[in-house]
Amino acid sequence: MADSSFDIVSKVEWQEVDNAINQTSRELATRFDFKNVGAEISRSGETIEMKASGEERVKAVLDVLQSKFIKRGLSLKALDAKDPQLSGKEYKIFADVKEGITQDDAKKVAKIIRDEGPKGVKAQVQGDELRVTSKSRDDLQTVQNLLKGKDLDFAIQFVNYR
Repeated sequence: MADSSFDIVSKVEWQEVDNAINQTSRELATRFDFKNVGAEISRSGETIEMKASGEERVKAVLDVLQSKFIKRGLSLKALDAKDPQLSGKEYKIFADVKEGITQDDAKKVAKIIRDEGPKGVKAQVQGDELRVTSKSRDDLQTVQNLLKGKDLDFAIQFVNYR
């Protein structure tokens, strides 16, 4: 019988990111506490830019965006927000949307699988994803549960389960 496998990836659904940004923008336009503070949000490539007239207001914009991410099923681990910066008369926060697993992170995950996972499970790095193979599907599900229980500093999804 052939080995079973799945891939561990860190991808973001960009349409959902756009939806979260649009919902945040609509909420900024209608909420009373954001009136006359110049609160704005926009996305350029993988960077989301938030602006407001005060540091507390721009942090509130980030808070609204994070709540929209959660409601849309996006992981906050994919959102890397910087500290507020003063730019002229307004404060700005830049947040990068992280996608893909770095080589170091992939090695950490492979080490966790090797050390704590069932015997006979192999993990190999393939670009920005990780392929996990085993003869037993039960072992693969054990590995998935093991990784879900770990507090990794990046979002992971399991795809191509065969």
